[in-house]
Amino acid sequence: MPGLALSAALAAGAFGLHQLPGFRLFSPMILAIMAGMALHNVVGTPVRAKPGVAFAMRRVLRIAIILLGLQLTAAQIVEVGARGLAVIALSLAGTFLFTVWMGRLLGVDSKLAELIAAGTSICGASAVIATNTVTRAPDEDVAYAVACVTVFGSMAMFAYPLLPALLQLDAHAFGLWSGASIHEIAQVVAAAFQDGQQAGEFGTIAKLARVTLLAPVVLTLGLLATRRARRHGQDHVSAQPPLPWFVFGFIALVGINSVITVPAEAKTVIVTVTGFLLSMALAAMGLETDFVKLKAKGLRPLALGLAAFLFIAIFSLALVKLTT
Repeated sequence: MPGLALSAALAAGAFGLHQLPGFRLFSPMILAIMAGMALHNVVGTPVRAKPGVAFAMRRVLRIAIILLGLQLTAAQIVEVGARGLAVIALSLAGTFLFTVWMGRLLGVDSKLAELIAAGTSICGASAVIATNTVTRAPDEDVAYAVACVTVFGSMAMFAYPLLPALLQLDAHAFGLWSGASIHEIAQVVAAAFQDGQQAGEFGTIAKLARVTLLAPVVLTLGLLATRRARRHGQDHVSAQPPLPWFVFGFIALVGINSVITVPAEAKTVIVTVTGFLLSMALAAMGLETDFVKLKAKGLRPLALGLAAFLFIAIFSLALVKLTT
């Protein structure tokens, strides 16, 4: 209970901070992990809180990811269209593979490279912490990956609205480009609506369609991790990563939300609760993050995050130009 209470208090503080001028550009999730990191590195995480913090990082996170399914429907995916879905899927796959490959060239640890790849190609901090359920990287790697996608996603949020006229993108094309390449949902909304209502709405839908790909990506990574563990287990490793069953819960709720109309009032509550639980998980992540260990990672992972950001921006733009 002490660890859960501490994580919840930090998440509540992040939601409150998010309402203040100057902080609205950052999601409560980002503010929560920053608060957790500050508390841990300045004051220290109480020993008796550690079991609850670990519970928040794992169990609470899985519940939140399942609830994310109630924010998506099959109709939203269809609305993007076949070409739009192709742009989103190819951008995601290309960015993920490029980032993992570039990570090897830069000498970045493979687990950290996977987390940066997931955060850049899918949906920012949510994808990082969901992917880590199968990647099982150290908490410092998770914090570093979240920092990378936050920094470069924020850069995109400010830079993209300056480019539609220069790149000759209409509202539909700009919305698709924003949704297919900017990291966080909040960042996509902030950038796309700068080009008008139509661009904002389509950008949001495109981003939500991209979020649905979180499930197959995490499942695939889980199966690959299990295969690697079994292969090593023939010699000296007996443990194997579990299949991320919570992903099936996410898929099931997408299906339910597609056939049953959830009242607007209830949906508002669900969105708020989901965001709060994700913020709790990230606050807990911050409470386990040591700045000394982060510093030891050096600048190579940051260079990888920049390379991944530039790749998805340029590659997805090229795809949008070819298909619209």
